[in-house]
Amino acid sequence: MDFLERPTRNVFFTGKGGVGKTSTSCAVAVNLADAGNKVLLVSTDPASNLDEIFGLTLGTSEPTPIPEVPGLSGLNVDPEAAAFEYKERVVGPYRGVLPDAAIASMEEQLAGACTVEIAAFDAFAKLIGDPASVEGFDHIVFDTAPTGHTLRLLTLPTAWSGFIENADAGTSCIGPLQGMLEQRALYEAAVAALSDGENTTLVLVSRPEQSSLDEASRTSEELAEIGVDNQELVLNGIFKARDASDPVARAMQARADAAMAAMPATLAALSRSDVPLKSGQLIGVDALRTFLSPDDLPAQADVKPAPDGLEGLAPMLDDLASAESGVIMTMGKGGVGKTTIAAEIALELARRGRKVLLTTTDPAAHVAAAVGDVPEGLEVDRIDPEAEVAKYRADVMATTGKNLDAAGRALLEEDLSSPCTEEIAVFQAFARTVDSATDRIVVMDTAPTGHTILLLDAAQAYHREVSRQAKAVPDAVLQLLPRLRDADFTRIILCTLAEATPVHEAAALQDDLRRAEIEPYGWVINQSLVPIEVTDPVLTARRMQEVRYIDEVRGGLSSRTAIREWQAEPGLGAAGGQPESDVA
Repeated sequence: MDFLERPTRNVFFTGKGGVGKTSTSCAVAVNLADAGNKVLLVSTDPASNLDEIFGLTLGTSEPTPIPEVPGLSGLNVDPEAAAFEYKERVVGPYRGVLPDAAIASMEEQLAGACTVEIAAFDAFAKLIGDPASVEGFDHIVFDTAPTGHTLRLLTLPTAWSGFIENADAGTSCIGPLQGMLEQRALYEAAVAALSDGENTTLVLVSRPEQSSLDEASRTSEELAEIGVDNQELVLNGIFKARDASDPVARAMQARADAAMAAMPATLAALSRSDVPLKSGQLIGVDALRTFLSPDDLPAQADVKPAPDGLEGLAPMLDDLASAESGVIMTMGKGGVGKTTIAAEIALELARRGRKVLLTTTDPAAHVAAAVGDVPEGLEVDRIDPEAEVAKYRADVMATTGKNLDAAGRALLEEDLSSPCTEEIAVFQAFARTVDSATDRIVVMDTAPTGHTILLLDAAQAYHREVSRQAKAVPDAVLQLLPRLRDADFTRIILCTLAEATPVHEAAALQDDLRRAEIEPYGWVINQSLVPIEVTDPVLTARRMQEVRYIDEVRGGLSSRTAIREWQAEPGLGAAGGQPESDVA
């Protein structure tokens, strides 16, 4: 990688979920440390899996040294912990000074999901905007969250700075603005550091797939618009067939070659580093040291033969089609194919005569592209944040603001200009969409794991936030959690690949859902090589390694599991959208 010849102090990694940001950032951090540098590896992703890669629990407030790599330390920025610390910093000085009722009001204002986001950014800003907080490190490597979340994270300082600058009343959905004003210099320093090419490199990570490259191109353009044009491209997982007689290998290489040939001009103009697809998995320091080299990673030795009794999507589709209404939600780590699976389910239900709405809450999803031609009975939509914000603001001003005096309306308008208004508006749209599933089937392609959990767990906090601004909580919001907990109304499908990190993150998501009294309906293991025959040595090794994770899912994580085989075309099913048949 050319940028490692003269590495900047800060190195950011971003890209569509599942493209290998964590693998690449960890490998680069190890490389820099092996070269004799003091390196801090930081994850700002709510669904971070640094712990699994290094095999130890990293700190959330103080860096943890990684014993196998002298000079390297790791840190997971925990949004919930950061939110608690932020709230205490804002509220703490007033305890014992203001009446209990005033303290309770401040804590209520700080109960929203928006506080979690600004608190996570607060922790991030210290690392990049306050050199003293990372004194002693030569390089800071950031493994950031999937594209949509990352863009919001990177643009937050501009948004919050504008909000603070235009706010006059001294209060907001995140509490007293004085605490924000005190942080303003730090946030401005963070913005300056992000756009400083001498000190910061922004690395876009993509796979040689059209959707991934298109997403990376959009990310590149949006980052450039906010002044971050010091960009590099890493193309991860490039496959070259070693056995020309293997039709799957030929198809896989042809798909990658076609995607790279059609690479958007925005990306083609960037300095690029290619990483070949490896036989083995990127777990452990030894594997990380090999990742950036042309050498292959050896396949795992503890593999089993392919299991019996595997089923495709057909039995699951038969069961889902037995209902006339309700919600079907696909969840899982970014990049596992939630959008494609949601589209395939929606298409098949529409073909069977069901009235279906296919929609998404994921800003990085592409449900319309996944569907293609829309058959009769299927409606395709998405929750548009800009439209929802405009509608929400108008509704609040027409109701709560109707009888306020000029000063009161000015205060309300100021409150509605805060960045968290978008989160509230999108959440209400999510609740309305679920509410609409009483006379049709709503198939919802949801956001990546961490964002989805925050969205679901934030329901009660949003009740309070909506009540504060609009005085009345919509019935759709009040009914949301009971509906999500009703297994006859809501069927949640956990999507994964037959790999360690996606399976374990889906398992953690399942645990979180169960703590919220939401029981998943089943699992889909996507893009699996196990049901098909391959002879290429890299694909054979990866196929064998999948078995242990399929067994892990079927052996205890899920009682209903479907295997969706690898497709030569990145779209739907083997027959132009038809679900593949069961596999023996």
